[in-house]
Amino acid sequence: MRYKALCSDIDGTLLNSERDLSDRLKKVIKRLPIDFPIILASSRMPKAMRHLLEDLDRVNNPLISYNGGFVQNAKGETLESTTIPLGLVDKIYQFVSKTNLHISLFYEDNWYEAKEDYWSKREIQNTKTEPIWMQTEDVLSLWSKKNNGAHKIMTMGDSQEISWLFGELHLLFSKELHLYRSKDTYIEIAPKSISKATALRKILNECYDFPIEEVIAFGDNYNDIDLLQAVGMGIAVANARPELKMIANDHTLHHKEDGVALSIEKYFELMN
Repeated sequence: MRYKALCSDIDGTLLNSERDLSDRLKKVIKRLPIDFPIILASSRMPKAMRHLLEDLDRVNNPLISYNGGFVQNAKGETLESTTIPLGLVDKIYQFVSKTNLHISLFYEDNWYEAKEDYWSKREIQNTKTEPIWMQTEDVLSLWSKKNNGAHKIMTMGDSQEISWLFGELHLLFSKELHLYRSKDTYIEIAPKSISKATALRKILNECYDFPIEEVIAFGDNYNDIDLLQAVGMGIAVANARPELKMIANDHTLHHKEDGVALSIEKYFELMN
């Protein structure tokens, strides 16, 4: 089959050990037709992905942010926006307030942080973006006036406290929320109704004339399972979770070893 688009996760999949795009990857992407869609799908905010599209010379491409909660076309127009309702955001914040955990709030291209600490500094370095410094209570008050919710909530901190919080939230809100532990010290929280697969289908239905079975996709973690199952060719990097490897059509090298670039060369016959 001739695949007509590429969809890839970012962290742990597309980026190298320096959390950047390798020269090999950039070169192989340039060898694909300029109108060939390169669709990034991540839990990141849009701002934390656009600079990667710029580095790939693919600025006019769709984006799947917040694991599918915020979907934009190649012009940056919003195709879909699904948030955690404000009342539920407040309930989650009340749980976090009982701990020493860090909380980050996200809406569209806005990332809110209450304080500068180890966790916020780490995210600034990893994503190459800057937050809006605002107390969480003030963010909730602002959102109440604007009738906003959260596209994503992220909590970070001690792994035991993270485990406790995960258990409490799962017990009470598992029907309403995706609770995703990207690391032992992280929980990423999103609406239950969305996924990278639902977002990709939305983009294809609105912007292109080919089905999801003609897309090749890459991933490494639990939030990539639906995506790799939905596309025609789902590829897991060597560092992927075992559950993802089990459902993938193919495996490639570790993200630190240019696994995505290698598979693009293989499936698009771009070998040197």
